[in-house]
Amino acid sequence: MENTLNGRKALVTGGAGGIGAACVRALAAKGAKVVVADVDAAAAAALADEVGGTAWAVNLFDVEALETLSLDCDILVNNAGIQRISPIEDFDPADFRRIITLMLEAPFLLIRAALPHMYAGGFGRIINLSSVHGLRASPFKSAYVSAKHGLEGLSKVTALEGGAHGVTSNCVNPGYVRTPLVESQIADQAKVHGIPESEVLTRIMLTEAAVKRLVEPEEVASLVAWLASDDAGMVTGASYTMDGGWSAR
Repeated sequence: MENTLNGRKALVTGGAGGIGAACVRALAAKGAKVVVADVDAAAAAALADEVGGTAWAVNLFDVEALETLSLDCDILVNNAGIQRISPIEDFDPADFRRIITLMLEAPFLLIRAALPHMYAGGFGRIINLSSVHGLRASPFKSAYVSAKHGLEGLSKVTALEGGAHGVTSNCVNPGYVRTPLVESQIADQAKVHGIPESEVLTRIMLTEAAVKRLVEPEEVASLVAWLASDDAGMVTGASYTMDGGWSAR
């Protein structure tokens, strides 16, 4: 594989598993030195050893600690996320705040910490793992949809501010990806919709998609790696769907 990211330093949040781990491997394969940021210190260290990177054991809910942070990365991938499925009237306010904190406030603070280094070097890539739910809504996901819609706006503002400094900012918007986060939703979806777990994929998760399968983490990572490259220098303020046609409706 062509080492188009030689000399670049990347940081991937939620990097020890799922989409994050696939992104770490894809960026490292193109020559980047990758910081694997994850709350699971052991998993982050193991993956960092695998790819010749470094691990950062971090709790992104501790936003006060992020306020004074300074990052020297050239590529920032905001990927960490959680999910909670519940009707609005039953949605735990604490869960709502946790999702907004992790998936909107923490990305803002990390971008804020990374931009000075990127501006100084005249190069930066902010890549925000959004979702088709950054562009469309689904019932029972008020916090997740709100956070992803907010992330879309944050990404566009970053693009407008960063353009003059060689910094791009984009969102990647997959549909349901084959990850533990999605697999853990199946039981919750079955409960709130009152259907068997065996029917969740076809009746709920893939009903809007033209291509009836889950997205693979490696597919998402390949797009992230391209957005990180010099070839994507004119791509900014964009949202790249990888949803099997869901948002075409």
